[in-house]
Amino acid sequence: MDIMARKTPPKTALTAVGSAGLAPGPIPGDAASDSVAEAGAPAPVALRKRALIDRVVAVSGMKKKDVKPVVEATLAVLGDALSNEEPMNLQPLGKVMINRRKEVNNGEVLITRIRRSVQSGKLPATPPLAEPAEES
Repeated sequence: MDIMARKTPPKTALTAVGSAGLAPGPIPGDAASDSVAEAGAPAPVALRKRALIDRVVAVSGMKKKDVKPVVEATLAVLGDALSNEEPMNLQPLGKVMINRRKEVNNGEVLITRIRRSVQSGKLPATPPLAEPAEES
């Protein structure tokens, strides 16, 4: 087969996330991740705010300057709700319940339980919404 004859599929939000190296790593404690960890693969790196913003930009198709304040405000609201021990039902994240809370010197430790459906871990297959046309 001629290399020039091959066509690459168009990039969608899902392939853009995967090709940018932004796909989530294995879940600790999961049977599949345990076998990967035993094989000598590096442990998954924690998701940081900058990477979260980059993933939201890739999936939504919006500009980073528009996404960043929304993500930061969302994280602040979620942090307050966790500190207040509010049970949350935020699909597709799942149902978040606080089991225990412990005060420590520099903050608090929250032991939580998150229940998710099987479909919750998948990104939507639809392309991002087009930006609204500017009015003149």
